[in-house]
Amino acid sequence: MDNQSVHFTLNGKEISVSVEPFEMLADTLRDRLNLTGTKKGCGQGECGACTVIMDGAAVNSCMVPSAKAEGSCVVTIEGLGENGKIHPIQQAFVDAGAVQCGFCTPGMILSTKALLDEKPNPTKEEIRTALAGNICRCTGYVKIEEAVELAAAAIRLNNESKAAEGRHGG
Repeated sequence: MDNQSVHFTLNGKEISVSVEPFEMLADTLRDRLNLTGTKKGCGQGECGACTVIMDGAAVNSCMVPSAKAEGSCVVTIEGLGENGKIHPIQQAFVDAGAVQCGFCTPGMILSTKALLDEKPNPTKEEIRTALAGNICRCTGYVKIEEAVELAAAAIRLNNESKAAEGRHGG
């Protein structure tokens, strides 16, 4: 079978990439687009290392055929920061000491982003549920959960500041 061209928005930019018929999105991101922040762990959708956000939902990119990305909006860890600054979620993971070897971190952060986009003030149970598909072999999950809570608070504060600036003509 011949390669096919897939068009989608990747980290805010429209792209077109040639993929093999049964190529998985994780492979396309890593091997064709050099976005190596997306890690390949188990290759079976069990570990969450390959998590990306696709059309607002956290997905295991090792289980998504690249052709399914057609017309979608995909965000990888490389697409989170703005203006040369890391995203508040990334900063929270650093501040909370939730990063050890770093292999699982991009997937954890993207699962966190999908959660916080949907629920800006999640409960501990909602955090645990959102991260249930992400495995970390280095830490207990306490610091990771703390990082999610810290990120949620930072994002809420940032949004409140932006709203206040808007009200005051800032």
